[in-house]
Amino acid sequence: MSYFDNFLIMCSEVSLLIVLLILLLFDITAGKRGKQYFQPVAILLFALHTLLNFVPTAAGEAFGGMYQYQPVMTIIKSILNVATLIIFLQSKHLFESIKMKSQQGEYYFLTLSTLLGMYLMISSGHLLLFFIGLETASIPLATLVAFNKHCKKSAEGGAKFILLSAFSSGILLFGISYLYGTTGSLYFSEIAPRMALNALQIMAFIFFLSGLFFKVSFVPFHLWTADVYEGAPSNVTSYLSVVSKGSAAFVLMTLLFKLFGSYVHEWQTLLFWIIIVTITLGNLFALRQQNIKRFLAFSSISQAGYVGLGIISGSTLGMTTVIYYILVYLFSNLAAFGVISAIENRTGKIEIADYNGLYQSNPKLSFVMMLAMFSLAGVAPFAGFMSKFFIFSSAAQQGFYLLVIVAVVNTIISLYYYLRVVKAMFINQNEQPIETINTDNWNKVSLVICTGAIILVGLLGFVLDIIEKQSFGL
Repeated sequence: MSYFDNFLIMCSEVSLLIVLLILLLFDITAGKRGKQYFQPVAILLFALHTLLNFVPTAAGEAFGGMYQYQPVMTIIKSILNVATLIIFLQSKHLFESIKMKSQQGEYYFLTLSTLLGMYLMISSGHLLLFFIGLETASIPLATLVAFNKHCKKSAEGGAKFILLSAFSSGILLFGISYLYGTTGSLYFSEIAPRMALNALQIMAFIFFLSGLFFKVSFVPFHLWTADVYEGAPSNVTSYLSVVSKGSAAFVLMTLLFKLFGSYVHEWQTLLFWIIIVTITLGNLFALRQQNIKRFLAFSSISQAGYVGLGIISGSTLGMTTVIYYILVYLFSNLAAFGVISAIENRTGKIEIADYNGLYQSNPKLSFVMMLAMFSLAGVAPFAGFMSKFFIFSSAAQQGFYLLVIVAVVNTIISLYYYLRVVKAMFINQNEQPIETINTDNWNKVSLVICTGAIILVGLLGFVLDIIEKQSFGL
C-alpha cells in the first residue's frame, strides 16, 4: 500500500487537518475587518467537513496497522463532529468582550486540535498512536480550560486539569510499558492473544484502566471535574462534558475488548462496583450544588456511570446503546449549556438561585432548559428516557439485575435535582429576574437543533437499528 493510499483511509483526519490549517492561515492573514467573519467561515468549513465524512466507507488499515478503520468509527466521529459544530454555533457570546475578541482564532485552532487527537485515539490499532492521540487531545484542552486569562478560576482550573491529566497519563503510560514488556508488542491485535493472568499483566491492566477512568470521570478519579467545569468558559465546559467524555467512553469500550478480552470477568467485576459508586456519589454531590456548572459537572459524573452499564454488558447491543446514549446526552447537555453560556456571558450569573423566575423574562430559554433537564433526568417521552431504557435493557440482558436496580433508584433520586432547576425557572418568585436576553442567530440555530433532537431522537427507534447494523469489528 502506498503512502497516498494510507492517507485516503485516514480521510476524516486529513479533512479535519485541512480545515484546521485553513483557519490558522485565515487568522494569521486576515485583517481586523476580515476577522469579523471568522466564526461563519469556521462553522461553514467544519459543517462541510462533517457532511463529507458522514457516510461510512469500507473497512481498512494504514501505516502497517497502526491506524485502523471500521464503519462504526464514522458514526462515532460524526457524533463528535455534530457536538463540536453545535458548540461552535454557541460560541459567539464568548468573543463579544474586547478582552476575548483577539483570541477567537486560538479557540478554534485548539478545539480542532483536540478533536484530531480524539480521532486518532478512536482509530488507533497501536498503543503508540493511541498515546499520541491522547496527548494531542489532552494538552490543548488544558489551554482551553485556562482560556479566559482574566479569570482566576479559569487559570486555576487549567492548572488542575494539566497536572492531574499529566499524572493520569503517566499512570497509563506505566501500564503500557508493562503491556509491552510482557507481550513484546504494541499492536492491539498482537497483545490480546498474548495476555495471561500473570502478576505483571494484572498490574498493566490496573494502571492502564486507571488512566482511562480519569478521562471518563469514573469515581474515584473524578475529583478534578467540578473545579475544572466551574473555572472553564461555558463553551469549553460543554466541550469537556460531551466531546471529551464521549470520545473517552468510546475508547474505553473499544480497548476493553481489543486488549483485555481475556479478562472479561475481571474488568466486569471492577466496573460493576465502580459504576455503582460513580452513579451514587455523582447524584449525592449534585444534590448539594448551588452553582449550575458544578451541578452539571456532578450530573455528568453520574451520566458516565450510566454509560458504563452499556460497556459492562459486553454485547453488541451494549456497544450500540453506548453510542446511542452519548448521542442523546450530546443534545440534552448542549441544550442546557447553550442556555447557560448565553446567560453567563451576558450577565455573569451562574447560580441556580439566579434562575428564579427566568420564565418571566426569558420564556424560550426556560423552555429549552426545561426540555434539557427532563431529557437528562430520563423523563418520558423525551430522548433521555429511551436512551436510559435501552442501556438498562442491555445490562439486564446480561444478568446485571442488581446494577440495573441501583441505576433505576438513582434515576429517581436524580429527578429531584434536575426538577429543582425547572422549579427555579417556572415556580420560584423573583422580583428582579435575569433580564431579557436576545441570543445571536447562531446560538438560536443550535438551540433549535438540540430541542428538535431531544423531542425526535427518542421517538425514532430506527436510529438504534442504523447503529447496530454497522460492523463493529471489535
